[in-house]
Amino acid sequence: MAGGEPEWRKSILNQLNERNKFEIRCFQDLINQHNRLFDIANTLKSENLQLTVQNEKLRVSSFETNVGTEYRGSVSSGTNERVQQRLLSQQEELTDLHRRIGEKAQQIINLNAKLLESEKALASKEECLNQSKATIATLELDTSRLHTSLKELKLLEQHLRDEYQALQITCAALEEKLRKAQDENRQLVERLIKYKSKDADKMNEENENFLKIRGERMRRELEDAAREGPGSATGSEDRVSLGSLDLTGPSPSSPFYNVELPSKASVTFDAHDAEVNAVKWCPTDRLIATGGADRKVKLWDVSKGGCENRGILVGSNAGVMSVDFDATGTLILGASNDFASRVWTISDQRLRHTLTGHSGKVMAAKFLGEPSKVITGSHDRTLKIWDLRSRACVETKFAGSSCNDLVTSDGAGTTIISGHFDKSIRFWDIRTDSTANHIMLQGKVTSLDLSRDCNYLLACVRDDTIQLLDLRMNTIVGSFSHDSFKVGCDWARAAFSPDGRHVAVGGADGSVFIWGVTCRKIESILKEHTAAVSAVTWHPHGGCLVSVDRSKKAILWGDM
Repeated sequence: MAGGEPEWRKSILNQLNERNKFEIRCFQDLINQHNRLFDIANTLKSENLQLTVQNEKLRVSSFETNVGTEYRGSVSSGTNERVQQRLLSQQEELTDLHRRIGEKAQQIINLNAKLLESEKALASKEECLNQSKATIATLELDTSRLHTSLKELKLLEQHLRDEYQALQITCAALEEKLRKAQDENRQLVERLIKYKSKDADKMNEENENFLKIRGERMRRELEDAAREGPGSATGSEDRVSLGSLDLTGPSPSSPFYNVELPSKASVTFDAHDAEVNAVKWCPTDRLIATGGADRKVKLWDVSKGGCENRGILVGSNAGVMSVDFDATGTLILGASNDFASRVWTISDQRLRHTLTGHSGKVMAAKFLGEPSKVITGSHDRTLKIWDLRSRACVETKFAGSSCNDLVTSDGAGTTIISGHFDKSIRFWDIRTDSTANHIMLQGKVTSLDLSRDCNYLLACVRDDTIQLLDLRMNTIVGSFSHDSFKVGCDWARAAFSPDGRHVAVGGADGSVFIWGVTCRKIESILKEHTAAVSAVTWHPHGGCLVSVDRSKKAILWGDM
C-alpha cells in the first residue's frame, strides 16, 4: 500500500475498463453504419437534386419541342419515351432511397435511445464505483485505527502478563513467608500454652499450700482459744464444730453476689465521637469496653468517682456493633459493619486477628468456650465459627435470616443460640450441621443474654417486650414490659444482673428499665440519657451498671 494503489483497486479498475470496451464494441458497428448511411443519404440527396434539375430541363425541353414543331414529333417521340422511362426509373429509385433513409433514421433513433440508456447505466456504475471508493477509503481508515488499537492492546496484554507473573511470584513468596510465620506462631502459641499451663499448675500448687498453711494456722489458733475457755464441754463442742468447718472458702463454681440496684448516676462521659453501639464489662478487671460508629473500640478504667481512657483499639473500617471479652480478660473481640470481626490483645492493644468472610454487616461476635474460637453472626444470614490459631473459618451455619445477636449456652461452646430478624430464636449444636429447634416470638429479636447458670435466656424483642425463656423446657416463662418502654433500635442489648434476679435494658426515651425476675415488675427506672439507650452491661461481681446511648454518652450507675 505504501508504493501505490492497492492490488484490489487496480483489479476493479481493469475490470470496469474491459467491460466498457466490450459494451462500446457492440455499438461500434451501428455507429459506423449510421455514419455510412448519412454519407449515402447525402449522396442520394445530391443525385436527387441533379435528377430534379435534369427533369426540369427535360420538361422545358419537351415543352419547347411540343410548341416548336410537330414535324419533329415523330423523331422526338422515341426520345421522349426513353426520357420518360428513365425518369420513372429515377423516381422509383428515389422512392426506394427515401424508404431506406426512413429505415436508417429509425435505426439511428433506436441506437440513440440505446446509447442514452448505456450512458445512464455507465453513470450509475460510475456513481456506485465512487461510493465504493469512498466506502473503501473509510474502511481503510477504520482498519488502520483497528490495527493501531490492536497493537496497543497487545502491548498492554503483554504488560499485564508480566505484572501478573511478577505478582504470582510475589504472592508465592508471601504465601511461603506466611506459612513459615504461621508455623512459627503455632509453635510460639504451643510454647506459650505450655508455659501458662506450668504457671497455672504452679500457682494452683502455691494456692493449695497457702490454703493448707492458713487452715492449719487457723485450726491451731482456734484450738488454742478453745483450750483457754472456761470448761471442757465447751471446748469439746468447739472441737466438734471445728471438725465440720470448711476452711477453704466458697466454691468458685457457685459464687454469691450481693447485687444492690443502682439509683443514681455516678460517672457520665462522652465515650465516642458518634453514637455508641455496644458496651461490655471485663470479667477480671475494672475495665469496660465500648464500640461506636466512629469505627473504634475504647477501653475505660472505671474507678470510684471517675473514668479514665485506657486505650483506643483501631482497625475497623466501619461502625463497631458488638464487643466481647474472653474468659481470662486478655483478649477483646469486636464485630463491625465492614463485614469483618477483629481480635485485639488488651495488654499491648494490638490488632491480632482480622476475620473476613461475611458478605454483610457483622452484628454479633462472641468467644466460643475457649479464647481460640470465635462465633460471628451477620446480616448475610449466616453464622461462622473461626479458629484463631489457623485464622480461618472452620464452619458456616446457614440460618436463612439476618442474625442480630448470639450467645453460647455452655462452657464448652457446643451449643449456640442466635436471635434473628425473622422473629425466631435458633438453637445450634456445632457437632451437627442442622439446627436442633427454634422458638418463634412476636417481633424481630434485637439481643440475647444468658443467666449465670445457663438455665434462662433473655430476649429483647422489637414488639417492646423482654421475653424470659427456660432453656430446660425451651418455653417462654415470663415477659417484661412497661407503658413507657420502647425498644430504641434493632441492636438494643438487654442483660441479666450477676445474681440473675434482675434484668436491665435501655429504652427509646433514654431511660434504663430494671425489672425483678421473680415479681415481673419494674423495680427502677434510671433517667439521665437524652437519646435512645442502645446497650447496658452489669459489673460481673456487683450492682454497678453501665449504659450507652446514641448521642455519644456513657453513664456508670451506682458506686464501685
